[in-house]
Amino acid sequence: MKWLIAAVLGVFALASYAADTPAKESSPDVAEESPDGPYPLEYWALRRAIGNVEVSPDGKHLALLRISSRDGAPVLEVYDAADLKKDPFRMNADPMEIEGFYWASDKHVLFVARQQVRNIIDGFNRGAFGGKLGILNVEKKEVKDFGISGRVESRLPKEPYKVIVSTYSRSGDSPTNRNEIFRPAAYYELDLEKATKKLLIRGKISLSQYDFDSEGNPWLARGFDERKKEFVWYNRPPETKDWNEIYRLHEDSFESFYVGGFDVNRKESLFVVANEGNNTTGLWSLDATTGNRTLIDRRDDVNLGGLLFSSHEWSDPDRVVGYYYLTDRMHRQYINEEAGATYEQLARVIPNARDFSITSRSRDGATLTVRNMGPQDPGTHYLLKDGRFTKVGSERPLVDGERMADVEYITYKARDGKEIHGYLTIPDGKPPFPLIVLPHGGPFVPEYVSYGKWGQMLANNGYLVLQPQYRGSTNYGIDFYTAAFLGSEGGQGGRKMQDDKDDGALHLVKVGRADPDRMAMVGWSYGGYAAAVAASRTPQIYQCVVAGAAVFDNLQQVNYYRGFLRGASEAEQVRMWDDSVSPIKEAAKVNVPMLIVHGDIDQRVPVEHARKYIKALTEHDKEYKYIELEGADHFSNTWTFDHELEYYTAMMDFLANDCGIGEA
Repeated sequence: MKWLIAAVLGVFALASYAADTPAKESSPDVAEESPDGPYPLEYWALRRAIGNVEVSPDGKHLALLRISSRDGAPVLEVYDAADLKKDPFRMNADPMEIEGFYWASDKHVLFVARQQVRNIIDGFNRGAFGGKLGILNVEKKEVKDFGISGRVESRLPKEPYKVIVSTYSRSGDSPTNRNEIFRPAAYYELDLEKATKKLLIRGKISLSQYDFDSEGNPWLARGFDERKKEFVWYNRPPETKDWNEIYRLHEDSFESFYVGGFDVNRKESLFVVANEGNNTTGLWSLDATTGNRTLIDRRDDVNLGGLLFSSHEWSDPDRVVGYYYLTDRMHRQYINEEAGATYEQLARVIPNARDFSITSRSRDGATLTVRNMGPQDPGTHYLLKDGRFTKVGSERPLVDGERMADVEYITYKARDGKEIHGYLTIPDGKPPFPLIVLPHGGPFVPEYVSYGKWGQMLANNGYLVLQPQYRGSTNYGIDFYTAAFLGSEGGQGGRKMQDDKDDGALHLVKVGRADPDRMAMVGWSYGGYAAAVAASRTPQIYQCVVAGAAVFDNLQQVNYYRGFLRGASEAEQVRMWDDSVSPIKEAAKVNVPMLIVHGDIDQRVPVEHARKYIKALTEHDKEYKYIELEGADHFSNTWTFDHELEYYTAMMDFLANDCGIGEA
């Protein structure tokens, strides 16, 4: 059966078919031996074997996405949850690729599919891929198209054949589009049986986005007051159509404010994660009728990360049961006794239990799926049904979790005295080890390391891996975040932000864990920028660098944003780039070998960055290698097996031979 979808630049097609053999957990195109030394790089280049494991609301079916070969696309498999050994129904999206799905009713699976629709990007942050929403009727084995792409906002548990989805205008169309929660959206009610859509609300600048409860009632809205230059939050009391203003935040503020949910027993009582005049965010209860706020919890060292919701997503989906924060691990704090007890019970039965969550649960609560991940578990899915807790499968079945490296949360002092945290992935053997400094992208994002594929791959090959949480990282409060760009010295990219990374390496040398003669920096995106800056620093502490998808020309990158920036916060972030070290201006100072890697359809950091930079390196007779990944975007979820294998092979060869800090 073929399903044709008209697209802007071509025709998408879907095909569905019944499986004739049971699915396997392994990847048949790659040898499955368990070598005594490092795993073959092919193991790391494989995409997740399974993912998105969910049970249907009635608990009768289990669906998942599976990639069965190194070059294969995800296939949706639907199993009899009572007997996973039975052959599943299988559906692919050729020539599209299924990105994810939701159970929308006992018999409907709503899925998102994408396809590369052009060979070049369609402008900054406008990539080469297009997507669609589709619906699979599991009983009839029929697939239909809604003609839109979007995100599920409410699965409407009391409306068995309807859901609410949101769609967004293209990036660049809104003066508030840099703040995603204020980007105007349109909301549709989808009829799963008829494959039709009905527009419910179309957002505008003054009321741009809405949140819906499980019954489909909009209860929260966000907007922007263009006259006062303030972001505004609104609440709609139950059984009314009036929106009441509950909070304003000026665009120049560096504070954050996020309404995450409401008290199901008193809907005017809202759960809010906000600074409220503090350096770090806390969890607050906000009375929408009076405006009074009561602190529930706040930490001085890190921000509170967000809310935890009931796993009873079909019978009690709106209930907030707890919250979490991130340090050495994800720490969960429960305000609901039942949810906390369930978490503790699961912790006792899951092997290598670390960062786990209930990913789906049947309407009666008796059947559920669980995903666990941690340094010793690259991702494992489990099913609890009829009182039995069984393993569904591993996301990386060729990688033995017991052979993975430990991850340690460390603290050290930067040269100006600022306290810096970092995650250290530790290989087998005795120190001092060759060291890879692996800074995260962003840079203004939080990073939490549970199971990190790149860190584990490098550690599996004998490298000690430091992932420093340099200033500008957003988990540690306003002061730490703004230290990257506020003050008389301006932007600290290539300066104090770079010192934070180098000082972590020097700390590890000082305590005897890293070899000072075998150190390199490897990074992607902002991390690639940091690696490029490291290549020209003096005194030089690294033997080489690997710069992936790097911002080499600060001016070029920041010019993409200037036309639609809002407020002091975003303006100062731009100042960080304006005032910081620009690698292309430092090309003559490069003093170590470089490996440069870039995707040729990178929408976030266009490939012209790399092409201009290698031209400058060539003019100054500098040592470098360059790899351009054909058909690769900035984001790794667009990468194929061949993309990853090409990158990993080049990187490991470069570190061992051109750099000389490891073994070939």
